[in-house]
Amino acid sequence: MFKLIDERGRKLYRGRFAPSPTGPLHFGSLVAAVASYLDARAHGGEWLLRIEDVDLTRTVPGAADGILRTLEGFGLQWDGRVLVQSQRLDLYRAALVSLQRRDYAYPCACSRREIAACSPPTSVDGGLIYPGICRRGLADGRAARAWRMRVPDDEISFDDRVQGRVRQNLERAVGDFILLRADGQFAYQLAVVVDDAAQGVNAVVRGVDLLASTPRQIWLQQRLGLPTPTYAHLPVVTNAVGEKLSKQTRAKAVDPSEGSEVVAAVLRFLGHPVPQELSRGPLTDIWRWATDTWSIRQVPALRGAFPG
Repeated sequence: MFKLIDERGRKLYRGRFAPSPTGPLHFGSLVAAVASYLDARAHGGEWLLRIEDVDLTRTVPGAADGILRTLEGFGLQWDGRVLVQSQRLDLYRAALVSLQRRDYAYPCACSRREIAACSPPTSVDGGLIYPGICRRGLADGRAARAWRMRVPDDEISFDDRVQGRVRQNLERAVGDFILLRADGQFAYQLAVVVDDAAQGVNAVVRGVDLLASTPRQIWLQQRLGLPTPTYAHLPVVTNAVGEKLSKQTRAKAVDPSEGSEVVAAVLRFLGHPVPQELSRGPLTDIWRWATDTWSIRQVPALRGAFPG
């Protein structure tokens, strides 16, 4: 069992970094790793590592091992064992059953083409807003393809440590969202909520590209009786034409042999300019300085930025 209270009865900070093994670690992913690591260490807390491979169609063989080696090469040390989502399917299934039993989740027979034909404008994260076709039951002769989570015509709000107050009406922004996909794979929203609670994570630091997902995760936490962590959503790193760095945009892998120089560039991006001598020195020195200097308040409240 995870310990959340120290010997003096104080609540321990527990953060995490949860990369998807879709390719090598690039600069944008390293930004999220460094920020979550420093926020944990600056609070005297733990930093956990989780491989989010629940979407097996996007997983690249060997990518997870490569990510771990890269993190180690930059001097990032995690606590405890690395959790792997594809080994935790029973936990997700149990959570889904719990939601089904209380009628929070329902079967859906709709194809993407059917949803697109009658969906309102694009959702907050670029998908389709589900119009509730199967909400009152499957039509005669239709079989379930997926399972969806009922959402309210109500506002979910939270205070983000970087982006400020965030509000979202789930029904109008995304509609009833997927928990179990038509291909039999569990959706990210369910897996991340179950894993954060199981690991005792109480502080999430990640990219702002996941900001729109957070109200869905809070809604799931509330329905499952799980605690809600604090959230801090960082600006994402873009390329010169404004695209988020990713495998799709051919983001270059970071090289641990460049050590302090790369870490210094990450810290500058996060609003922490590094003394020039540290950017050329040992990694141990720059990590010591960064841990002592770190403040989430210095991270710019942007949605995306090109590192300069």
